[in-house]
Amino acid sequence: MEEEAPSLSTTSPLLLHERCRHHLRLKTTLCAELSGAVGDLGTYIPIILALTLVSHLDLSTTLIFTALYNFTTGLLFGIPMPVQPMKSIAAVAISESPHLSLPQIAAAGLSTAGVLLLLGATGLMSFLYRFLPFPVVRGVQLSQGLSFAFTAVKYIRFNQDLAASKSTSPRPWLGLDGLLLALSSLLFIVLATGAGDNDHTHNPSTENTINRRRSPRLNQRLKVLSQIPAALVVFLFGLILCFFRDISILGDLKFGPSKITLLKITWEDWKIGFVRGAIPQIPLSILNSVIAVCKLSGDLFPDREASARTVSISVGVMNFVGCWFGAMPVCHGAGGLAGQYRFGGRSGASVVFLGIGKLVLALLFGNSFVSVLNQFPIGILGVLLLFAGIELAMASKDMNSKEESFVMLVCAAVSLTGSSSALGFGCGILLFLLLKLRELEFSRVGFLKSRSEESSKDDEATSLIP
Repeated sequence: MEEEAPSLSTTSPLLLHERCRHHLRLKTTLCAELSGAVGDLGTYIPIILALTLVSHLDLSTTLIFTALYNFTTGLLFGIPMPVQPMKSIAAVAISESPHLSLPQIAAAGLSTAGVLLLLGATGLMSFLYRFLPFPVVRGVQLSQGLSFAFTAVKYIRFNQDLAASKSTSPRPWLGLDGLLLALSSLLFIVLATGAGDNDHTHNPSTENTINRRRSPRLNQRLKVLSQIPAALVVFLFGLILCFFRDISILGDLKFGPSKITLLKITWEDWKIGFVRGAIPQIPLSILNSVIAVCKLSGDLFPDREASARTVSISVGVMNFVGCWFGAMPVCHGAGGLAGQYRFGGRSGASVVFLGIGKLVLALLFGNSFVSVLNQFPIGILGVLLLFAGIELAMASKDMNSKEESFVMLVCAAVSLTGSSSALGFGCGILLFLLLKLRELEFSRVGFLKSRSEESSKDDEATSLIP
């Protein structure tokens, strides 16, 4: 059962201060939290970079506002709650012609935010979260995880035209963004983190049992490897390679943030943004940015499960603050949470560290930093995204029956082949209800049959009585 976060109005300053300290207290090592901070950049960087190139998104403004969102979510939730671009709006803005303008993107984000804010404030989101069938939620998570993994493999295997949102020629083996570099990064992360099962905080007895089965030397070696902030090392290595790929980007960097301006959104922008951007984004935000995120937070952090009401209101408020100024519409994504957890994030401090990094880059370099991101090895981003997707998909391994697995897999399959979480969700709900109806019908038949048999037996017994 989800717990509602205490409201600020009913919380004393002292209790609020203690709550913030508790949420920002490191739950693991500093290196692990820093490594977890970059766990969701495999989705964040490609989308932000593509929107900057295609729709002239203001990178500096987006970095500043998403940094503020990171600070807020770290304090509010106490877990590495991610802040990611709204993917459906981004896909429409990049891939469909004509491209959405920046005011239309903002209108789409504000429309989506309004719906989520309404659902959260009225309690309808909590109602949905409480009564949605568990296998259907798992199916949505599985489809999102596999979708991330498929995209990651494309990033690794093929060169990417982010402005056109498509893969091009096969990636060469050699080079500063070659296949060999991506595979080396993947192998390094696997050697350092294994299958992501180094953390047993939910069940310490499990760790003791596993350690007793291993030799002391092996335990020591695995302990040393687990202390390596693998994702952070790979990301920083990719950042260094940016300058080796094109040293001229040093001349493109300019100090100072860009000017933040208020967007002018016309009535036509509202209509286009809502129809083309918000309508496909709203079901995705409800399912993946709220329902799936809350369920995953309960799986990964049983004592700190996020409230559906709070997450929904959080998405609404964030966008009502930033979209008016041209910041990219954002949400909380289950894939981002899985990625940050996979690489070591265990507390709100992890996303606060990420926010600090974004804010520093925005204030130092502003929009000129896009020239650096444009040279970042896409293969490395694909590796980070691959682990995030697999971690999210693995949350679906806890089905208790063949019937639950059946519903989950059908929901995931329809979501993937139909390229729509809403379509898969609808099919999953329908299948779940049909299976329950089937059981209900059989139970009624059995009940009637048993009652008729009992009646006939009573009649026979009565006839034998003299």
